[in-house]
Amino acid sequence: MPELPDVTVYIEALNERITGATLNRIELKTPFLLRTVEPPISAFHGTRVTGLRRIGKRIAIGCEPDLWLVLHLMIAGRLHWNRKGGKVLASFVFSTGTLNLTEAGSQHRASLHLARSSDLPALDPGGLEVLACTFEQFEAALRSENHTLKRALTDPHLFSGIGNAYSDEILHRARLSPVTLTQKLSAADSARLYEAVREVLLEWTQRLRDDAKDGFPENVTAFRQGMAVHGRFKQPCPVCQSPVQRIRYASNETNYCARCQTGGKLLADRSLSRLLGADWPRSIDELP
Repeated sequence: MPELPDVTVYIEALNERITGATLNRIELKTPFLLRTVEPPISAFHGTRVTGLRRIGKRIAIGCEPDLWLVLHLMIAGRLHWNRKGGKVLASFVFSTGTLNLTEAGSQHRASLHLARSSDLPALDPGGLEVLACTFEQFEAALRSENHTLKRALTDPHLFSGIGNAYSDEILHRARLSPVTLTQKLSAADSARLYEAVREVLLEWTQRLRDDAKDGFPENVTAFRQGMAVHGRFKQPCPVCQSPVQRIRYASNETNYCARCQTGGKLLADRSLSRLLGADWPRSIDELP
């Protein structure tokens, strides 16, 4: 799922291409995408784009006089400028070019909300903007509920724009276990996590800008070369060279380095550890 760095770079690329342009028409290819009935699609035709903003992991495109297109790409949605790049769910035809929204698979999770300014707060989960907050604000949000660090970082009601991929990278940078409870963190741990959040998100936003090379970001993915642990199961940790571990649950997984983050302890995978029982290795040193 595109997260804060990816969405930021999408918005920057779109800002250069469509701000001030006319939205000639919206071509909806599937009824599953649109989640609202008011205002109607026809209200957007012929309007001028006034600007863009990020709402959590959503991309909001403002049109005059007070209209908003709000896109949530979810896991498999992607944007393409003047090309299709897959199964097209909708095309937004501007006077400067065409933006195509595609989605891999058949689950229809991507969404489009047509809204007015007064509707936008309902689309915002309300999480803290981590690149614009103080450490005190960050720590207050972090400790407001007693969750694991992984769950807290990816909760859109607590923090804006962080998902599965960058939470793995942040926790590895901070040398913290994904299952540590937020209310058990030391002050030093909280400070290190705050710095890691800012460093990782800023670094990856710049990397994605550099990858796009002033073009449109066509290769958005959750698994990127250069990541420390996310999507790198069994590959060497770039810090200690131990094999990266993972925990699988539902359609998600957590990747971590046992030596750097958990003191060598292997975290129990819900399905595999139950299957192996007493044979489940308890530490990185017990792995074959």
